[in-house]
Amino acid sequence: MTGRHPLSGPEPDPARDAGHAEPPPRVGFFTDTSVCIGCKACEVACKEWNAIPEDGLSLTGMSYDNTQGLGASTWRHVAFIEQQSPAPEGRTQLPLLDGQFTTPTPPDGVAGQSAASGAAGELRWLMSSDVCKHCTHAACLDVCPTGSLFRTEFGTVVVQEDICNGCGYCVPACPYGVIEQRPGDGRAFKCTLCYDRLGAGQEPACAKACPTQSIQFGPLEELRERAALRVGQLRDSGVAGARLYGHEDHDGVGGDGAFFLLLDEPEVYGLPPAPVVTTRDLPAMWKHAGAAALALLGGMAASFALPAVVRRRDSR
Repeated sequence: MTGRHPLSGPEPDPARDAGHAEPPPRVGFFTDTSVCIGCKACEVACKEWNAIPEDGLSLTGMSYDNTQGLGASTWRHVAFIEQQSPAPEGRTQLPLLDGQFTTPTPPDGVAGQSAASGAAGELRWLMSSDVCKHCTHAACLDVCPTGSLFRTEFGTVVVQEDICNGCGYCVPACPYGVIEQRPGDGRAFKCTLCYDRLGAGQEPACAKACPTQSIQFGPLEELRERAALRVGQLRDSGVAGARLYGHEDHDGVGGDGAFFLLLDEPEVYGLPPAPVVTTRDLPAMWKHAGAAALALLGGMAASFALPAVVRRRDSR
């Protein structure tokens, strides 16, 4: 890693720099939210394959979302965002509805979106399956004191729960709020991108179960090329809000191993607009702390030396 910042910036081969001698091509997820139908097959497949306990069977009052967000027992989360269609100037806002809707019909040119007309105007659903981003620069991995978190040969980030000591340092370190400690257990859990399946030459369970190919798995560079083409198709068809999120290798986390095609601003989906790896400034912080410590030691030495100098001067 000579000549590169070890905790931020472009990182062409995270697996090799993590110590894997001959790693395969880095793999990841491309989630195309424009074709997500909100079926939650990914959530079910993830729980079944990884034996994740249930985490809420009651309605939350947030549309059809019964889990609300990613957590220790929710490694895939399908979000349902209800909003009015974008205003001419591009702004969006949540609708005030009186409960009267017509039968939902998809708008022209975009699959995966549902729209309904009511007293408050046209309504659309933005549906998206969220997951751990498997960051190029993973702060959770950087702060783990036991080695429970590690970089695999596929470039993904995995938690070994049998090594986790429950310190919780990784929880606030994640800029996406993905990783969490399980109540009553204390250990941290998150998506492993089905590391056991990858080792057997299989795709992750969620991508295997997705009926619309909203979740696509494969070599990361191929996925990025495919995503760029998809954005172009959507914009040519009149979907001006189509954009990619997490695909740039020069962003605050060095690019994500799981990135998304969104139809609105990241904040609408509950994603940070400009995530930054939280350990990026650690070298500078330690440098400043060291300088402050030296200054403090110098001041202490001077405080002890000055009285002796004064006494010698007065005794003359």
